[in-house]
Amino acid sequence: MNNYAVFSNIIIGIILLVMAFITGSIIEYRHFIRLEKDELMLSDIMVTDLKRIPDNWDVGEGVLICASTVIALDYFKVWIAGWKSMIGGRIQTYETLLERARRESIVRLLKEARKLDAQAVWNLRIETSTIAGKYNGGGIEVLAYGTALKIR
Repeated sequence: MNNYAVFSNIIIGIILLVMAFITGSIIEYRHFIRLEKDELMLSDIMVTDLKRIPDNWDVGEGVLICASTVIALDYFKVWIAGWKSMIGGRIQTYETLLERARRESIVRLLKEARKLDAQAVWNLRIETSTIAGKYNGGGIEVLAYGTALKIR
């Protein structure tokens, strides 16, 4: 392979990394904006991780609801995380991924509660799992579940 081919492969790799960074940042930014709007719209529904309902509450029906979100890793985050894992420390690129997935799952859960005309989601629980990809970075799944309560 001549020097020109090596140089062009390096340039193409750098361009792809920059494109992945820009595209991933735009998608992430738009997702956070939409999450803020949805969370504000659903803020009238009470959410708690408490197991017991207060004795003075007059609760109608309770329904188990759940919602899940799967978010894929982009190549830039995988590349950064690979470098970070060699030197140690927090992998902030994955932290934002987890935050997006967690918030999206809770928003979807609250939308399910809204469909049932519930005023509260009780005993909220969140589970996570990784999805490993053989040829890519994989992703993260977040499952949120709880009991939607109608309060009389």
